[in-house]
Amino acid sequence: MAVLNGIPNPAKDGLLRLALAERHVAAGARFAPFAGWDMPLQYAGIVAEHEAVRTGVGVFDVSHLGRAWAIGPEAGRRIRSVTTFDVTTIPIGSSHYSLYCNAGGGIEDDIFVYRVAEECWLIAHNAASAEADFVRLAAACGDMAREVTGETVMLAVQGPQATALLAKLLGPQCAEIAPRGCFEIEWRGTTVLFARTGYTGEGGGECIIAAEYAPAFWDALLAAGVVPVGLGARDTLRLEAALPLHGHDIDPTTEPYSAGLGFAVTLDDGAPFTGRPALETFAAEPPPLRLACIRATGRGGVFRSGFAVLDAAGEDVGVLASGAFSPSLRTSIGMAYLPSVLAKPGISLAVDVRGRIEPAEVVRRPFVHGSARRG
Repeated sequence: MAVLNGIPNPAKDGLLRLALAERHVAAGARFAPFAGWDMPLQYAGIVAEHEAVRTGVGVFDVSHLGRAWAIGPEAGRRIRSVTTFDVTTIPIGSSHYSLYCNAGGGIEDDIFVYRVAEECWLIAHNAASAEADFVRLAAACGDMAREVTGETVMLAVQGPQATALLAKLLGPQCAEIAPRGCFEIEWRGTTVLFARTGYTGEGGGECIIAAEYAPAFWDALLAAGVVPVGLGARDTLRLEAALPLHGHDIDPTTEPYSAGLGFAVTLDDGAPFTGRPALETFAAEPPPLRLACIRATGRGGVFRSGFAVLDAAGEDVGVLASGAFSPSLRTSIGMAYLPSVLAKPGISLAVDVRGRIEPAEVVRRPFVHGSARRG
């Protein structure tokens, strides 16, 4: 028996078990370990699930993400003291991407901060660093912070048909609020926190619900025609949307500006936060390296993390941080940190795919414009 935030959690081979594990088994899930959790990797197959999200609507169980409330009159200012974005400027009923950085400006984790009410905030942490993230948050917020990962389930409903479906299931507000908007709504005797956010580039939203009500909510989604989707398709979808994955595209040695994440850093408010002096230095000069999107120009081997990127002269100029075959584009794609002079759309490159040199070029991000980006 594992313990999650003081709550007993039935474990498999020492891995944390999702509250909806039995529902995933019934849906045909094949599981794999991820960040200490036993997670659904795929159901019908990665490509089929990927295409379901790009053309219709799919649901991901993302309950492995850490979730913590910070509630109190000083909560916003305290959160700000450890995050790069000035969360005190987030309007009530909205949310914003932010970062936890170390003293050197490196990205310890990327997070999402939801302002649900005037003095009520929810912070979503990546699973691999959730424990350390909550320690950081609690050190800043004290007893205003409360971890609720073990008490809740988080489901991401994504795709061009997702918003309309959620509006029917939860209420028309789901379609009426702007992207990144959030609100709480009653559903069958419980409260659902809904947010117009996601990690696929598609429309839809993410729903947080008490664990005991989650099976009924899952059943309602599947009864409405939503397709279960696993981590495999989640990775290909986020890569097509050029969204960074912590531990691959960003990590504690990466500063935000090279990664194209300057929008998550606020420096004009003068507020102190961890890493601010280093980030002020980085912000003052163009970064020597930039995270670039690279697309194969042929139909050769599949790009993978760790493969070398070559310039037109055949010299190593970088390494793929992420790489995969794109089901939407029917070719390989990846992201790599390149010298800024090479990180420009149209630059010809190549990728060493296990000894085979595959031609490629730098393209604009994202690789695929999902429904969320089309409006």
